[in-house]
Amino acid sequence: MGRVGRARRRPHRRAPSGPLTPPEPRGRDLPAGFVYGAATSAYQVEGGAALDGRTPSIWDVFAAVPAQIADGSSGAVAVDHYHRWADDMSLLTDLGATGYRMSLSWSRLQPQGSGPANPAGVAFYDRLLDRLLGAGVAPFVSLHHRDMPLEVMERGGWLTRATSDAFTDYAALAADAFGDRVAAWATIDEPLLETAYGYAIGIDAPGLALLGGAFQATHHQLLAHGRAAVVLRSASTAPIGIVNRHTTVDPARPGAADRVAARFYDLYHNRQFADPILRGEYPAAILAMPGAGADVIQDGDLAVISAPLDFYGISYAHPTIVAAAPDNTAIPFSLEPGTGMPMSPAGWPIHPESLTRLLVEMNRRYPQLPPVYVTGSGGAFDDDPVADQAPDLDRIAYLDGHLAALASAIAAGCDIRGYFHWSLLDSWEWTEGFTRRFGLVRVDPGSLERTPRASFAHYRDLIASALC
Repeated sequence: MGRVGRARRRPHRRAPSGPLTPPEPRGRDLPAGFVYGAATSAYQVEGGAALDGRTPSIWDVFAAVPAQIADGSSGAVAVDHYHRWADDMSLLTDLGATGYRMSLSWSRLQPQGSGPANPAGVAFYDRLLDRLLGAGVAPFVSLHHRDMPLEVMERGGWLTRATSDAFTDYAALAADAFGDRVAAWATIDEPLLETAYGYAIGIDAPGLALLGGAFQATHHQLLAHGRAAVVLRSASTAPIGIVNRHTTVDPARPGAADRVAARFYDLYHNRQFADPILRGEYPAAILAMPGAGADVIQDGDLAVISAPLDFYGISYAHPTIVAAAPDNTAIPFSLEPGTGMPMSPAGWPIHPESLTRLLVEMNRRYPQLPPVYVTGSGGAFDDDPVADQAPDLDRIAYLDGHLAALASAIAAGCDIRGYFHWSLLDSWEWTEGFTRRFGLVRVDPGSLERTPRASFAHYRDLIASALC
């Protein structure tokens, strides 16, 4: 079937030709107080994998398995943010960003996923937070972005309820260390990706292929989120939320088979995670999956998971087109390329209007939806210019188009508080290694030299125009 949520590699189809110079920034289209940010995540940028007490994460082990990573690389060094953090923070302040999304490495802050805080890990994040606050940049901090300590996985990972207990202890440790300086907390980033890729079909760490049995990972992540939110709220006054990956879903063809496949994919990708948080229940079709084991849900769990949040984070990349695949008894659908849309080199359709549609649909579906931040949105593009376009114009067009999509959603009544471009830097992109370049700043994988792209200057000017 191919990867759930990941389009097959296809030739790059560019957007129709446009002007050779970027359009004027339109930051004033968004409301006063809107947060203009950029994002990274710990494992994807930090490196320093065996330094200063940090213990291995599941990705350190997974990346060491031959043929798992597209270019054979790993996050052991990543882009060496652990040593180059001061330069990276200078880039962020040069950008003029008003917010920065980052995650903590559980393995760095609490080695082996248990016990006291690691002083060296605390000191590293102290330096980052103090630098951000000194520059007037609001730190939006995630406790967890897919990089579970190896020892926690060896004790069962997200398949066991005990990991929710361990995560609660970790949240308390983080709140005690940093609760006075964090502008907003996200408990868990993109639990869909960990469930689907890591536990259901095994193409990401930890590499399990449990299909419906991966529902245990869903539930224990969401339970960990709910429990961590209680701890954070008791120790910090900062707003608390979660980050879920969302997409629009459409059938590839008008027939009943594709409509049914698209309906299930929407339930799996979107509502499996949003419904329990925002409605206090799982979709019935998710609980009916073979191997799901609804008995994993204990009395009181959904009340913990659905406790009110201060914000809801949406990670968005592209729309999704789904076709039925009845010959595949394990995963009876496939993901198809969009038609009539430009495509990124990664094979992702580019359609900013789908982000507007997603936000409007979320706002209508969930009356209790709190204020929303688009916490990660970006496209991977090549560096080389082509004959009819200026360098980096695709990334600029993606950024402008998706900010305009937010303005349209706000005009339609959605409460959108900020946008964080993915990503500040080229990062180590999980199984794609260094083959996908999302950064406003180019990072040479060999020398690790940082070079701001034209999109960096464009976003900087847009932010300045909005804040003047």
